Amino acid sequence: MQKSDGMNYAPQGKPKPVCKDNEFIFAAVALDHEHIYGMCNGLIEAGATIKYVFDPDSEKMNKFCRSYPEVMPAKNIEQILDDSSIKLVAGAAVPSLRSEIGMKVMDVGKDYFTDKAPFTTLEQLALAREKVKATGMKYAVYYGRTHTESAVFVGKLIKDGAIGRVIQVVGLGPHRLNAASRPKWFFEKEKYGGILCDIGSHQIEQFLYFADLKDAQVVRSQVANYAHPQYPELEDFGDAMLVGDNGATNYFRVDWFTPDGLSTWGDGRMFILGTKGYFELRKYVDIARDSQGGVYMVNDEGEMYFMVEGRIGYPYFGELILDCLNRTENAMTQDHTFKAAELCLKAQLQAVILTKAE
Repeated sequence: MQKSDGMNYAPQGKPKPVCKDNEFIFAAVALDHEHIYGMCNGLIEAGATIKYVFDPDSEKMNKFCRSYPEVMPAKNIEQILDDSSIKLVAGAAVPSLRSEIGMKVMDVGKDYFTDKAPFTTLEQLALAREKVKATGMKYAVYYGRTHTESAVFVGKLIKDGAIGRVIQVVGLGPHRLNAASRPKWFFEKEKYGGILCDIGSHQIEQFLYFADLKDAQVVRSQVANYAHPQYPELEDFGDAMLVGDNGATNYFRVDWFTPDGLSTWGDGRMFILGTKGYFELRKYVDIARDSQGGVYMVNDEGEMYFMVEGRIGYPYFGELILDCLNRTENAMTQDHTFKAAELCLKAQLQAVILTKAE
């Protein structure tokens, strides 16, 4: 398996178009994080047609056009916003700028699909909630669960009652830092928002989804810079504990300490405890055993292991397209999208600073 720093994580799945050619046309803007490739892959595999791309950095534009030769470079973002054929704009801007772009997109009657974290302040979230209400447009977010086959697979089993009621979710989200490949903004807290706001957003969204929650409370959160004094605004470790509105609990840890010896960018794990069984998700690798991840399940019927990579697909993207076309909410509700963002912002704001690197 090729080593990855997490910036070039762009899953590919089996094409499962939900619409006809040119029925759902979208554009890509703000190529600051390479998650944009995963976002576009998912949409195109689900039948969307990409028309334009724009970024002020010509090198980023050229790279994107090599990956998607059918795309047309736009002169500016206004060219995209003025095109009535564009139904959705996807972007992976610097986190602190994602909300600003979303406001412009929704103001012209287009849906917006942004990389996580969707906001870096509660004020941005409040403005987005108001804009969605005023325009009726969608503010969708690329949370990791939607592009992880083990999570898709387990989500269905939970809904089918395989482990009973979910009472605890434990998430581990280590990432490879690979600092030399990171842009300057990655180390500026005002721009990336903090580790709990950034990669912690995946963990909180998963908790809300798997435990079937409308709301939760952040009980405790912590951050630290243990080992990177050369980047004083970087948080290289963070964890938090939450309690859901139905009593389910959550603990998650995120960090930038993936060792070079790991074959992939992070050994993401999740443990989901139910009243009648439990899951362990080894999302991206089963270390020293298999270069692909898998799912372990134990319930009253016995012990089971499932190989899922390449077999499940990513239904979120087709559901998002149909939601945009039909004005429905099957992929992910707007309330859920915003609640996950709200909780990661609150976890970040109230985090205790354990230590700063010296």
